[in-house]
Amino acid sequence: MSVTLEYLDPNSIELSHEEIRRYSRHLIIPEVGLRGQKKLKASSVLLVGTGGLGSPLALYLAAAGVGRMGLVDYDVVDESNLQRQVIHGTSSVGKLKVESARERILDINPHIRVDVYNELFTSDNALDVARPYDVIIDGTDNFPTRYLVNDVCVLLGKPNVYGSIFRFEGQVAVFWAQHGPCYRCLFPEPPPPGLVPSCAEGGVLGVLPGTIGTLQATEAIKLITGVGDALIGRMMLYDALTMTFDQIKLRKNPDCLICSDHPALTELIDYEQFCGMPMHDHQNGGSAGDEWDITPHELKQRWDANPGLRVIDVREPHEWEIVRIEGAQLIPLQTLAARMNELDSAEDIVLHCKSGARSARAVELLRGAGFRKLKNLKGGILAWADEVDPSLPIY
Repeated sequence: MSVTLEYLDPNSIELSHEEIRRYSRHLIIPEVGLRGQKKLKASSVLLVGTGGLGSPLALYLAAAGVGRMGLVDYDVVDESNLQRQVIHGTSSVGKLKVESARERILDINPHIRVDVYNELFTSDNALDVARPYDVIIDGTDNFPTRYLVNDVCVLLGKPNVYGSIFRFEGQVAVFWAQHGPCYRCLFPEPPPPGLVPSCAEGGVLGVLPGTIGTLQATEAIKLITGVGDALIGRMMLYDALTMTFDQIKLRKNPDCLICSDHPALTELIDYEQFCGMPMHDHQNGGSAGDEWDITPHELKQRWDANPGLRVIDVREPHEWEIVRIEGAQLIPLQTLAARMNELDSAEDIVLHCKSGARSARAVELLRGAGFRKLKNLKGGILAWADEVDPSLPIY
């Protein structure tokens, strides 16, 4: 579908001689030309997330000459980010992601304006943050924020350039309720908590966000300049292992809760409650609840007092090869139900994973089968390495 942001007025924009030199390869494309470049300079884009997807998005939109860019993120740069979040470097470890990204963006293009929002994108601030921008781009990695971005865009009448990545696969679409379906039309309900692992749990090929993020940047530039057909009513599916692109057609749901003619949702909601999961993937936050959690120091004391304590690692075998807690037994979460007969409900059992999230689900599974003498290692092996055994590598 060919659409554009009609209200962008290129006639009020001037390009300096330096900008003309900078954007010369755009200016000589007939479909873009001087008018298209002026539209880019007149436009504003909000990037929700400056991580894997946000990195190529910010780099290429800055280089393209988008006049104003907003960056929303609440995190700091970590070494584990550097494998894919190419806007950040080793010297940025420990810095706020929005500040690290801002410095790199302005180094690429000092002619643009960069706004930073060092905060979570939530129901309390999302409408105010998003309102000044023409295009909202979803570079997030969790379902609560995806639904939030969608609902904000529907309520404000803005296009949502959506991208999603996991391991070797990615998705791209443009959700714009005024011209086609929204995200809720395709996914009315979130998946059950724990069914779809995050990138922090399941991993992601380092170059994959580069592919998907640049496709999102392409869609944003097309919307701004009015060039080509936007991915409205279509979703692009990418598989890096087979190097294939597929498309599926999307239809507007006439009964959609938020973008139908008679919406049931007319304001933002509690998205963490709606999805049953947090709006972040901080790896030290896995909890089964105060009654069922045990801290690394508490586990160390109990294990020293009772060397026969049963400690079960519910990670995958390839994670076990990276690092393990001496004395633990590997029973991957996906096999736990079938191997429950190997456990004795009369003995004390402590379950752990990487960060505590999967082991919390394991506790819930065993509780449903009648086990009661259970504990979840809060923070997982990452917390154990940090607080008890710093000789263990962190991944």
